[in-house]
Amino acid sequence: MIVIDGSQGEGGGQILRTSLALALVTGKRFRIERIRANREKPGLLRQHLTAVLAASEVGGAGVEGAMLGSSELTFVPRSSGRLAGGDYHFSIGTAGSTSLVLQTILPALALAENPSTVTLEGGTHNQHAPPFDFIARAFLPVINRMGAGVTAELERYGFYPAGGGCVRVSVEPAKKLARLELNERGAVRECRARAVVANLERGIAEREIAVVREKLGWSDERLHIEQVREARSPGNYVSLEIESEHVCEVFTGIGARGVMAETVAEAACDGARVYLASEAAVGEHLADQLLLPMALAGGGSFTTNNLSLHATTNIEVIKRFLDIEISVAHVANHQWQVNVG
Repeated sequence: MIVIDGSQGEGGGQILRTSLALALVTGKRFRIERIRANREKPGLLRQHLTAVLAASEVGGAGVEGAMLGSSELTFVPRSSGRLAGGDYHFSIGTAGSTSLVLQTILPALALAENPSTVTLEGGTHNQHAPPFDFIARAFLPVINRMGAGVTAELERYGFYPAGGGCVRVSVEPAKKLARLELNERGAVRECRARAVVANLERGIAEREIAVVREKLGWSDERLHIEQVREARSPGNYVSLEIESEHVCEVFTGIGARGVMAETVAEAACDGARVYLASEAAVGEHLADQLLLPMALAGGGSFTTNNLSLHATTNIEVIKRFLDIEISVAHVANHQWQVNVG
């Protein structure tokens, strides 16, 4: 049995999610200790517990320690054979991230024997988690280029604290994920900005769009405002989409109580400016997401403008489950080369 130290590296929930995902695909058992030990509230929170239970259902796995606040967990998948796929519905019950639950089970479903549909209820645009826009526009297109067919539809927004968002995902699996090289982004084809306000006044979005116009110099036809009323909690965010020849990147700023609209927009603009100032193909967050599917594909490579502690910790966890080389080299200012396999 593989024993994982949940306090290693960045010491967060990604260690658990990567372990669950790889256990489902490989059939390897693991035990994780000191779960999220480096966080203010260590142990399993609701979204982490939902990810564990989702992985258990998808893989028919046995689990010990699956309870709120647990700092230790043992996970025993049914077998190393391909999973059957199916129709799944998982509700977090809070504003916990639906994207992080999807991240846990998608690798197995993308390699299953049959198609799957997944309905996820909870938060759709969370701080410290990939928002729906990033998943749909940046991450899933890359997965689809590797051979799977995954689409995601946002049925209802979910913001902190009530959550209540709904995302529906359809998965057409691949027999094997294909190697992918993402070392150049190519020419930038299109840039778009969207400021979304849910149950809030339009003026908040107008202030955010004004920041994008000033900071990035994007023309008015690239700037859009959306007002929604169906969300259970008020919320707002800014999404900046940069579509290049070989990749699409998305940078977001998520609103929170007491945070000025201008600050929300500046957070998104800062990420976009750092990315555009480099020659890297992918940004920091997409780099995090690419490591696991490339490892499951047996190889691939990409350049990124920043390799976070989150990513380097993920590399170490992947190596515990898969016999694969992952090398990292700082090749230029604001550019890292990552080779898998």
